[in-house]
Formats: sequence, C-alpha cells, structure tokens
Amino acid sequence: MDAPSTSPAPPRGGPDDLLALLGELQQLRHSLLDAEVRESGSIKAVMARHRPSAINLVHYVELRSHDIRALQERLTQHGLSSLGRTESHVMPGIDMVIHTLSQLTGHEVERSSGPARVPHRGLLSRNAISLLGPRPKDRPTRIMVTFPSEAATDYATVRTMLASGMDIARINCAHDDAGAWSAMIHNVRTAEAELGKSCLVSMDLAGPKLRTGPLVPGADVVKVKPERNERGIVLTPATVWLGEAPAAGSGIQIQSIPVTDPGWATRRTVGQRIHLVDARGSGRVLTVERVHGTGCLVSFRKTVYFASGTQLVARVSGGRQAELELGTRVGALPSRATSMMVRRGDRIQLTADLTPADVSGGSVHRIGATLFEVFADTRPGERLLIDDGKIATVITDVAAHAVLVEVQSAGVAGTKLRAEKGINLPDSTLTLSALTEKDAEDLAFVRQHADIVELSFVRSAADVDDLLQRLGPADEHPLGIVLKIETVAAFESLPQILLEAMRWGDIGVMIARGDLAVEAGFERLAELQEEILWLSEAAHVPVIWATEVLDDMARTGVPSRAEVTDAAMAQRAECVMLNKGPYIGEAITMLADILHRMQDHMAKKRSLLRRLKAWDLDRAVVATAPSTSDEIDSDARIATR
Repeated sequence: MDAPSTSPAPPRGGPDDLLALLGELQQLRHSLLDAEVRESGSIKAVMARHRPSAINLVHYVELRSHDIRALQERLTQHGLSSLGRTESHVMPGIDMVIHTLSQLTGHEVERSSGPARVPHRGLLSRNAISLLGPRPKDRPTRIMVTFPSEAATDYATVRTMLASGMDIARINCAHDDAGAWSAMIHNVRTAEAELGKSCLVSMDLAGPKLRTGPLVPGADVVKVKPERNERGIVLTPATVWLGEAPAAGSGIQIQSIPVTDPGWATRRTVGQRIHLVDARGSGRVLTVERVHGTGCLVSFRKTVYFASGTQLVARVSGGRQAELELGTRVGALPSRATSMMVRRGDRIQLTADLTPADVSGGSVHRIGATLFEVFADTRPGERLLIDDGKIATVITDVAAHAVLVEVQSAGVAGTKLRAEKGINLPDSTLTLSALTEKDAEDLAFVRQHADIVELSFVRSAADVDDLLQRLGPADEHPLGIVLKIETVAAFESLPQILLEAMRWGDIGVMIARGDLAVEAGFERLAELQEEILWLSEAAHVPVIWATEVLDDMARTGVPSRAEVTDAAMAQRAECVMLNKGPYIGEAITMLADILHRMQDHMAKKRSLLRRLKAWDLDRAVVATAPSTSDEIDSDARIATR
C-alpha cells in the first residue's frame, strides 16, 4: 500500500494526475530554459561544435538541482519515461514525455514541446573518437597504459602492450626526461609500424606536488635472505645477480648487486665459491650458479647483509690446496629508506626547511614539506592527510615557516611517516595554480610529440583557462586535453570546468580515483565517480576511468575478485587506464576480454538484454547436463556473433 501523500496531488492513475504531471513537467521545462538564459554568456563562449553540448550540460545541471524522485515514480506508474537516462538529451527527453502526456490528455501544448529529432545523438561517440581514437573493433572502451621508465629502453615490452590491446600510451612527465620520453614515443611508433596498429600518446603534466620532504638516509645495506619454513629450515636458497643488471627481456628477474669490476664477475665459473664478510661481520659463502654476459648468478643458504665496499674474494683451485684470488668490491648501493613511526595523538611539524630530517624522534616529529607556500591558504581545524590518507591529521597551528598538526588516525599500531609522500588538504581553499614552471617547459615537448595532454590538480575553471592561454588558438593545435578530476574542489566546480574546456576542440575527463578517494573519503568515492560519469555524459565529454584498475593483476599476475568487478564497471567509460607492472601484458589482455564480454550487457547506465542461454526453465536437470562454465562459454560465443 502506498504511503499517504504529503501534498494535495490528484489521485495517482487518474486523468487529473496526468494533467498534473503535464503541468509539473512544463514548469520543469521552463526552469531549464531560464537556466539556459542565465548561462547564455558561458554558452556563447564555447566552440560552435560544443554549443549543443553546453546547452545540454546547463539543462542537466538545472534538472539535477530539483528533487524529482516522486515525479519519476508517478511517471513510471503511467508507463512513461522516468527521465532516468536522459543525461545526453535532457530537453528532448522531457519534451517527448510532455508530448505523450499531451496526446493522452488531449491538452494542447506549445509546438516546441512536441517530439523532435534528438540533436545530441552520437555526439559523445564522435567526441570520443576525435579525442581517444577509433573505437576498437571488439570492445567499446579504449585501454590506456601508463608507461614505466623501462619503456624507453625495452622495445619488447612496448610491443607486447600494443599487441595485447593498448590503444593509448601514457607518459607521466613527473618521471624521466625529454630524452626518455622521445625514446618511449619512438618505441610506440616502431611497434605501430611492425604490428599495423595505431596508438595515441598521452602525456600527463606533473602539476604541483605537495609532498613530505626528505629524511636522513639509513645505511647503504641490502639484506637478502633465503626462503625458510616455520621451523627455520631453508626451502629455497637466496639468489642475487653480481654485476650489471641483466637486460630486460632476458628472462632473469632477480635482485642485482653492483660490483666495482663487472668483468671480474663475468670471469667466474659455475660451482666456484665467493667469500665475503657482510655488514654484520658474519662470514658468508656464495656459490656461482650461472654466468652471463653482464655478471654471474650466485646462491647462498644464509642471510647476507651486502654493504657498499664489501670485499668479494673467489676461491680457485691451485694444486693440492685451494687459494684465494683477490677479487672486487660491492659497488654503491642505495641507502635504506628511513621513517618515523607516528600514532594517534602524536604531533607533526611540517616545515619549509627541506634539509633531510632526523628520524631519531622526540616529542614532536619534524619533516619538511614541498610547496610550503600552499600552507598560507590553510587554517587551524582543517584536515591534512598524508600518504593517501594513511596518516590523518588536523591542523592546530599555522606559522610563517612551520605548520603543526595533530594525528587523528594512523592505523591500530601506528603508521610509518616516510619521505616524498603525498599531502592532501581537502578542506582548504588553495590559490595554487595547476600549472608549474616545469609544466610550462614540458608543454613545449608535449605539443610537438603527443596527441593528448593531461592537466593535473585542476581545481577551477581558471586552471583550464591558464592552460588554454598557454596553448594559444585552438584551431592551431590538434592536441587533445584531458582534465584530471582528483580533488573535491574540481568535483564541485565540474560544470564550470567543462564549460571553460569547451572553448577547446577535443576534451575529456579523467576520474583520478586515488586522490579523489583520499580527499572525499573512500565511502563517497562510488557516489562521486557516478556523478562525474553522469555530468560528463550530459556534456558529451568522454571519460577515462583511472587508478588501480586490475592493479593486483598487473603487479602479481593474479587479480582480486573486487578489481574484476571494478574493471567490468569501467566499461561505462570511454577509456580505462591501467598502471604499469610486471604482468601488464596479461592485465591488458584480461581487461580487453572483460570489456568485450560486458559490451552486450550494458551501455552507460542502460542494461542490454541479449538472449541468455545459461538459463532455461524448460531444460530438464539431468546428470549429463552441460556445466555452468560450458553454458557461460556458449553465452560468450553468442556475444561475439
């Protein structure tokens, strides 16, 4: 039984209710037209090709400023459209329902409210093709892959990515340099020619990075230990590579220890023993297992602490007695990263001084912070999050050269505060520009070599305007622009950001879910990413679904159940981004297969009801019935027809 109505609305289901619905929809339509008039200046400023999209965006924002859930329910009860999937065509969707109600009630409406050709059909698809390239033949969603630094020198990996299904190569300008970027792009173009496939290049401007400063480094020691069982018995000896690390693609993925004389390592023989005294003063023996062109592979059954300068001595046979041959030394090893353990209630002082901070501790932990000028925009009581929110603090004092915060949460047993970890200020209104001096320098390279530029740390329409001013006239540059939505400020300003971006030709949005989840809270991420998808569809702007998609698969070769479901949801975007990892080729293949299977089940918010062979009420259940996996495979075959 329906709950009693709180308004004197006509009885549902009768002709009076139909007339009431018609009146309410006409009022709603007028509010959309009023919004269009109010935003006429912004609409006129966009490129002509985007004007219908700008109008539709304004209509959608106005529509969503009303709570129409009760109206939707009444429309559904009459068998009419609930307006629940009108993102891409708001006014035509409303006009169609108004026209239907007019026919049902015999009530005349203004002619402009009659059914009309939907002018927005296909705009999103065309914009996606223009920005992200043609739709792959076997799936609706493109795949973007973030390149590791090794992509500059490892052509085989780049080729594997493209062969597996990569459509867009992504280069992060926060890493490497112009020489490495050129080499990466050269490898992409070479693989394109070899495989006969096309691949766009997207370059991500680093943007301002607010991070913790350096810490005093630890000892330059590397600990390597064998695998043991719970009783301490060695199951698998430890192995390291002495000498220069093997070239990528050699099949050897073992930790390497540099030596001062690589030639000495290559002159060893299989079975030969190498002696050393490690950093603890313990004598250790290494056995040569394999010799390669760049060094030798050694094994050992006891834990070894390698230190820079450790003497390595080989035992060679010399008649009746073995003798020692003076050998080489361990080369320069990286210093061990240090950290400070912080717990709830602790205080941390962030300073403008970027001198490596002492980790010995004290009543207050002290560490530097990059871009310290940002803290001029902060106030006591605002949140400050460190390391993707692992350390949540609140600001208690802001001074010219130091900010004091109190830890609110840091895990049950505390969390290590490390160097170069991201800092988020979700409650602060920051005046920092999204473009840094380095970004401006990198932009010259991007304009010359890339197909797409990604703008990081967007917070307002002013940030977009800054980029457009630096790029110059839109008709002189075919470069596409992708706006990374990674802050709450960007989410809240998204309509204005999109309208500003429409002054450019090819534009898109990336949902950078990592930082967005930290700023907004993980519990809000699902809601925010949905709303970004809706608003972008209303603007006919393609979306890139990013951050930790099939992350376990790319890193370990085994996906988690949750990330497979997440990857399936990504089919609603026009592009999905994968991060680098040892198993990136397998991750690309799996994602392509998931997207291929899902294309027959969902398009944006709309479920597609293709025939399913897996279920049949008339089928007798017998012992020889085909397995569920057989039926699923059969369904998959139907999907490909």
